[in-house]
Amino acid sequence: MSDLAEPPAEASRVRRSSSGATAPDELERLAADPAVLVRAALAINPAAPPAAHARLAQDPDPRVRALLARKLAALAPALTEAEQGLLQRQTWETLSLLVEDTAEQVRAAIAEVVRAMPEAPRRLILRLARDTAIAVSEPVLRLSPILTEADLMALLRTPPCPEAATAIARRPGLAAPVADAIAAGGDDAAIRALLANPSAQLREAALDGLIARAVAHETWHAPLVRRPLLPPRAARALAGIVATQLLDELAHRADLDATLAAELRARLNERIAADAPGGHFAAASAAAEAEAHRIARAGRLTEASIIGALKQGEPRLAAALLAMAAALPLAAIDHAVRLRNAKALAALVWKAGFSMSLTARLQTDLARLGPAECLASGPRGAFPLTAEEMRWQLDLLRTAG
Repeated sequence: MSDLAEPPAEASRVRRSSSGATAPDELERLAADPAVLVRAALAINPAAPPAAHARLAQDPDPRVRALLARKLAALAPALTEAEQGLLQRQTWETLSLLVEDTAEQVRAAIAEVVRAMPEAPRRLILRLARDTAIAVSEPVLRLSPILTEADLMALLRTPPCPEAATAIARRPGLAAPVADAIAAGGDDAAIRALLANPSAQLREAALDGLIARAVAHETWHAPLVRRPLLPPRAARALAGIVATQLLDELAHRADLDATLAAELRARLNERIAADAPGGHFAAASAAAEAEAHRIARAGRLTEASIIGALKQGEPRLAAALLAMAAALPLAAIDHAVRLRNAKALAALVWKAGFSMSLTARLQTDLARLGPAECLASGPRGAFPLTAEEMRWQLDLLRTAG
């Protein structure tokens, strides 16, 4: 709103419209001020009277209406009382007007404020959840504790917008009936979001169904392999359809029992042996090392290049770049990843001359470590291990590599 000049007279009106000491009747007059800065200051003034709110809710500038909407939405818990006073009723009437505003940014401002409120008015939450603009409905669909299981099922049956199922799939602690309904549907983006949601309570039968359909959906493979709870039957079924690199990841999950882990590793070794020397895994490694050499020759062997490879979904290239920077064979990096060894990854990054922040990225994106398994940075981003500890880790990796 800085696009308009602020002459001295206007500056004085801005100060008065933002002051809690200004008389209510003057604040009401300022709601019709020709200067948008004056009206914006009034919109966020806690002392603005209901009459000023009513006028600002009709303001010609949607930015002013959005500021007012955000302020009034913060008062939403007080509007759920059965016995409302006059002030609460007037506030609710204005907020009800704003939630129907034609400007998406006004409605979205309300949704951002009330999205996680446990005591927001239910009718307000339902109105926002049914909004046809995903920028408005998404925060509420994803986070509001007001929405019941029945509400979510109804929203899946009659979605207000195409992205609604994806937003619901990302809800923390998503209940099994809702997760199963998403899994049974045909929305590819929603199913990928569901599989990537570690707290979604996906029942074994629904998981089996997704794995059976995953033959035709390669983008489901990685999130399926990385589900936090993977029954033995599901792990065996996945082993038959995923690429070698994901089979490697699957076979080295820490939660597998010893017998199943040995079975999957045997499958992995058989596949690598059958594919060598020109198989998928060997070819992917060779291609990654060749690309890493090209990047190094171009002078771009940097921490940013490794992070970029991870962001682009190229973990083999990220591992090859790290191996080259640390002057170790790619097999040594693979060994650290298979062991899910956070200390070894930190040592590799330290040897390569990169920062501990890269270690944090590698732990989650390459080794797939959970928050409790990750090695945290020391003070001011320092490595949390001594140089001697990291040299010892590197010696072990050299032997394995």
